[in-house]
Amino acid sequence: MADTRLIDKLATKDFFVVPGIHDMITAVIADRVGFDVVYGTGYWLTASAYGMPDAGLVSYTQMLDRHATILKTSKAALIADADTGFGGLLNVQHTVRGYEAAGVSAIQIEDQEFPKKCGHTPGRKVIPVEDMVEKIKVAAETRKDMLIIARTDARQVEGMDAVLRRLEAYSKAGADVLFPEAMESEEEMRLACSTFDKPVMANMANGGSTPILTGDALRDIGYAFAIYPSLSSLIAASAIETAFIKLRDQGDGEPADMPMFDFKEFCGLIGFQEVWDFEKKWAR
Repeated sequence: MADTRLIDKLATKDFFVVPGIHDMITAVIADRVGFDVVYGTGYWLTASAYGMPDAGLVSYTQMLDRHATILKTSKAALIADADTGFGGLLNVQHTVRGYEAAGVSAIQIEDQEFPKKCGHTPGRKVIPVEDMVEKIKVAAETRKDMLIIARTDARQVEGMDAVLRRLEAYSKAGADVLFPEAMESEEEMRLACSTFDKPVMANMANGGSTPILTGDALRDIGYAFAIYPSLSSLIAASAIETAFIKLRDQGDGEPADMPMFDFKEFCGLIGFQEVWDFEKKWAR
């Protein structure tokens, strides 16, 4: 049975925030600070693991492997990006089965053409609504307990009216959560939330098309929850670049003006305490 914590949180109708994780370090840090739901972001998992853009270049097997490894490491419930379902209807069925078997709590499927692109980059195209409806029906029929998140990328391609029409169709097809990607104003965000009686999620992608709002503002608009897919990755990348520049230019391997984990503390974070305890018990 899938982890029910996400279902339970949605049932309370209290707005909550979900951090994006891009590797096992961000997964254990999310555990450390107390998040019980995390988001496995396609863009940043692809960038972190393979050094490639989120443009449909990573396969189902590669993405499932990353999500499965996160689930072995993290104590949190996982919302997992599945792009377009990695192909046609049979691929969607296979993807849903694989993600649920790995322990994913909610699978996100979008209505872009394959190969897809990041939802905040230009040049995206969407498939006919009828084709996406079939994908959602297959996903809903296949899953046991896992939630289905239906995402539409129609805003920049077909306009806001199409976003609402598509999400209505996806809702009727069996989607549990609706995801209007790349809303361009607070007015559009409010319209999307007020139109449906199912949970609607927000994407707070730094540097993207959607305004970055506070949690209180998102709650007031009517969102059920918000994901923050790029926060940890952009901050980490900026900090690493700054540290490397200081190392290159100054030979400074421990810059005093930058936050840094204590090494022993990090060893504990990553699980070395269990190793030390085992060795202490079984040392000869």
